[in-house]
Amino acid sequence: MSTPVCRLLGIQHPIIQAPMAGVSTPQLAAAVSNAGGLGSLGIGASSVAQVRSLIAETRALTDRPFNLNLFCHRPAQPDAAREAAWLEHLRPRFGEFGATPPASLREPYPSFLADPAMLELLLAERPTVVSFHFGLPPAATLRALQQAGCVLLASATNLDEARQIEQAGLDGLIAQGVEAGGHRGLFEPAQGDAGIGTLALTRLFAAQIQLPLIAAGGIMDGAGIAAVQALGAGAAQLGTAFVLCPESSANPAYRAALQSPQAQHTAITAAISGRPARGLVNRMYREVADGAPALPDYPIAYDAGKALHAAASAQGNQDFAAFWAGQGAPLARALPAAQLVEVLVEEWRQSQAGR
Repeated sequence: MSTPVCRLLGIQHPIIQAPMAGVSTPQLAAAVSNAGGLGSLGIGASSVAQVRSLIAETRALTDRPFNLNLFCHRPAQPDAAREAAWLEHLRPRFGEFGATPPASLREPYPSFLADPAMLELLLAERPTVVSFHFGLPPAATLRALQQAGCVLLASATNLDEARQIEQAGLDGLIAQGVEAGGHRGLFEPAQGDAGIGTLALTRLFAAQIQLPLIAAGGIMDGAGIAAVQALGAGAAQLGTAFVLCPESSANPAYRAALQSPQAQHTAITAAISGRPARGLVNRMYREVADGAPALPDYPIAYDAGKALHAAASAQGNQDFAAFWAGQGAPLARALPAAQLVEVLVEEWRQSQAGR
């Protein structure tokens, strides 16, 4: 099963567990890596101290490569008037639960582009793989990480983004199809989203970009892995497929929703965080986005979304939760991560043999 991507990442199987900030854990990443895939940690919303602890905990569980994923969005610009209007828009929903909106919003975490302390930590820790979402850091940062021995990956949702990644000299490319759960990797959301599906995007990149290629979006089983490999990908990145693993930090409500008919309905909204993201449809998708004023910048808007969810969940209501999931969500399986990797590999082999 060796491919250029597997050799690049030092893994046995062409299976990457998506970073999934807020869901991935050292236990999940280590289990996937120990099983021959590439485990990942989404650290974009974590502090330097938290990341240092996560790296140490993961390294205590595995000596195999794992991936650290960072957010490279344009740093948020506070806008008091826009933020006040958004909170006022949400006030009736807070009122349903006997709560009031926060007096103001804050930026809950910085972009990696504005976090030199995080770069210092990565250069000291030298993780095997570092990946980027929402864009790219400066050329000097990329050079420093590569000189430290890190393999660099980045997500692209269209050909222009892929070409930027190739020209920047990264080591590999992740083709994120519109089917993918969680945040779209758009470099510039204001420019719109081409909404290209995983299969078309994979083939487009394979034909026009020379980097080792990883496909992501809606891939849930070995047949999906085989399909994207047939189109030119060297590996597949799966996120929603791993949410139900006991090693993930998904809470009971998230797990229940993913195993219910709700999993059949996913959509993309920016109303939760300020950036387009796909998840299980709930009132944030059906109501909050309707007639909404201009959103605060990401992730300032996320501060409001999290506050509303906290108010609702305190009353046992999950109607405003961010249950990120891709379009293949109904295919999710509640298996230990290592066992899931084994099943995926066997399914992949069966698909290959059946061609």
